[in-house]
Amino acid sequence: MSPKLSLASVDSIHAAAPDATANSVANDYFIRRDGLTFAGTHLLLELWDASALDDPQVCERALCAAARAAQATVLHTHMHKFSPNGGVSGVVVLAESHISIHTWPERAYAAIDIFMCGSCDPYRAIPELKRTFRPGRFQVTEAKRGIVA
Repeated sequence: MSPKLSLASVDSIHAAAPDATANSVANDYFIRRDGLTFAGTHLLLELWDASALDDPQVCERALCAAARAAQATVLHTHMHKFSPNGGVSGVVVLAESHISIHTWPERAYAAIDIFMCGSCDPYRAIPELKRTFRPGRFQVTEAKRGIVA
């Protein structure tokens, strides 16, 4: 059992952590764009009225193709199919982070996360995902992770 940390101890650990900018290296895969330095771009995709959401092989192929389209490096994949509704949860681990999927075929809905650092462009993954799952409605939310203050 791991010890519980109080908020004060978490704050003191954080305060003692080295400054990321002081220890940065030339190839730390952080992104420098538009005056910001950050770890990576995290896209949250909402797919409604989508198809092929109950097939782990289709999900795996789509996520790997999306990773390649974004110029990311696939390291490992794992998909799991749930019963009785047939939903799929899976992850493609990338050298540049990950792409994950969670599906609810009974609602024709999928939630996909794409988090990438370095020179990869997560937006280039979207057309492949749209082509495979053919959503009637699609939404993207972006977050920049690890912004250096």
